Amino acid sequence: MSLIRVERLDDLGNLKVLKPLWLAWVGEQMPTLEEVWQLYLRRFTVDHWYRFLKQRLHWTLPKLSTPKQCERWSDLMPMMTWELWLARDIVADNPLPWQKSLDNLTPGRVAQAMGSILAAIGTPARSPKPQRKVPRLEERTTTTT
Repeated sequence: MSLIRVERLDDLGNLKVLKPLWLAWVGEQMPTLEEVWQLYLRRFTVDHWYRFLKQRLHWTLPKLSTPKQCERWSDLMPMMTWELWLARDIVADNPLPWQKSLDNLTPGRVAQAMGSILAAIGTPARSPKPQRKVPRLEERTTTTT
């Protein structure tokens, strides 16, 4: 494990009095500092993805009882993300009244518009069978007395 301490300089080259940034690298070969910084900047994308999974795709909402169920549910998250990414060109933006219309749809906006695709696709399930009509409670009591 390698620890990297990052201290920032101001425009004049003086050390800023802000707290230093500590980064850790665990791996066989330490990349160059430039590569480490690029990897550090990528974390924002990952953080936003996790927030999207939790808030929009409800990753942590189900109360699953076994670790296997939790693992299967978690395995669905990247697939749902890919589904939204692949559907971005075939959905029409359907903004809510307070939202601006977008040309490049975000994953959240694609998820918002997925209802129209799901309605067009339909369901493989059969239509429900009609149930026999059960007499009301008043009808049952009047016929038995």
